[in-house]
Amino acid sequence: MRVRVRLFASLRETAGVPETRLELPAGGRAEDAWGCLVVDFPALAARRASLAVSVNRRYSGFDAVLGDGDEVVFVPPVSGG
Repeated sequence: MRVRVRLFASLRETAGVPETRLELPAGGRAEDAWGCLVVDFPALAARRASLAVSVNRRYSGFDAVLGDGDEVVFVPPVSGG
């Protein structure tokens, strides 16, 4: 299956792209998408512990099962006032 991964803020800056598409096996989870993303962009690896994940515009967990055509967003922490 194919999923769209969007990157924001510091993740986008680190990867140098706003989004990418990944091929995952059927039944793949958000964690699998993260693993594939890190293969393409190794500099992102250390960021995993601080991220939230959204699937199809709903906050979810890294254990969320993905479907073909889903949109996955890895959300870095937000700071400011």
